Amino acid sequence: MTTDIRIGIPRPLDDRARAAAPGQFARLSDGWTHYEVQGPERATPVVLVHGFSVPAFIWDPTFEALAGAGFRVLRYDLFGRGYSDRPRGAYDLDRFDRQLVELVDAVGLGLPVDLVGLSMGGALAVGVTDRHPGLVRKLVLVDPVGFPMAMSPGMSLLRVPLLGEILMFAVGRRVLVSGLTRDFSMPEKLPELARRYRVQMTYRGFMRALLSTHRHGVVTSMGDAYARVGRQPRQVLLIWGREDRTAPFSLSTQVRAALPQAEFHPIEGAGHVPHLERPEVVHPILIEFLHRKLVQ
Repeated sequence: MTTDIRIGIPRPLDDRARAAAPGQFARLSDGWTHYEVQGPERATPVVLVHGFSVPAFIWDPTFEALAGAGFRVLRYDLFGRGYSDRPRGAYDLDRFDRQLVELVDAVGLGLPVDLVGLSMGGALAVGVTDRHPGLVRKLVLVDPVGFPMAMSPGMSLLRVPLLGEILMFAVGRRVLVSGLTRDFSMPEKLPELARRYRVQMTYRGFMRALLSTHRHGVVTSMGDAYARVGRQPRQVLLIWGREDRTAPFSLSTQVRAALPQAEFHPIEGAGHVPHLERPEVVHPILIEFLHRKLVQ
């Protein structure tokens, strides 16, 4: 795979592209899903769900840390991102729920799984836990979204039919890459992250998928699902970077109110991706929580 990523006319994500990609692929009802799995085959299964637009490589250090700690770890690209297909239709909770449930079965992880969600992946993890409580053993949320947030005028305009398409395809790529700076309090990792991020932009359907996801409200309309999960007898871990500018730390108050059973760990000196910026703090918390015996 080339390291010189120039975004011109988007190319198809076809068999040739998949053959050059790392990891593996599973054919699901909505198309091909790109995934990687690592760790002892009979160990406790952990599924990592990434956020709105940065694909599964956002979990690099956590993927390695959990596998090294003895877990069977699965990470994958959501439809529309990374090397997963960009099918037509709505990018809503139904589609993402179906993808996760089918993938866990296709990979043969076994049930239940521990579910770890970052940002929008946190909202998706809550939605899956709400719909399939028997599928999930423990739930971990890292700077999750799912409640109403202040929206810029530009983000509001993306919801307008046709105008949103024009804006997304005119300036969306530039805005998305430059917006990565909001996720980090210490941006020294940004050049390499941006380079890897641009790869998915070279494949047809990426911008369409993000626009559809934005319009279907997974990021802002999951409050009821949070409340229902909060009434489940489930162990929940909540981690949040104090300097998060993407999902502001103040939102943690709403999440904690909806999930009163959650064990809460604010992470100092970290933004929206505390597992990348402070792995020496986050990973021991995560590993201890997942190793801990279930409370009966």
